[in-house]
Amino acid sequence: MCGVDTVPISDDVIRLGQFLKLASLAESGADARSLIENGDVRVNGEVEQRRGRQLHRGDTVEVDSPAGTDGAQVG
Repeated sequence: MCGVDTVPISDDVIRLGQFLKLASLAESGADARSLIENGDVRVNGEVEQRRGRQLHRGDTVEVDSPAGTDGAQVG
């Protein structure tokens, strides 16, 4: 993975689809949905296929793409 940035959130939790957009790991909601449905998203090392998965501070999200793996931590 290239590097993990910490992305601050304003509430205690955030949904996975929203976080992918906030962390610039997905360009749009449709892109986020596609990444999740294709099994290209991992939360804390495990493949996650629920767009509504609630993330908490400290969770790590990784996304696989043709360019490599990128990720961010919920802050």
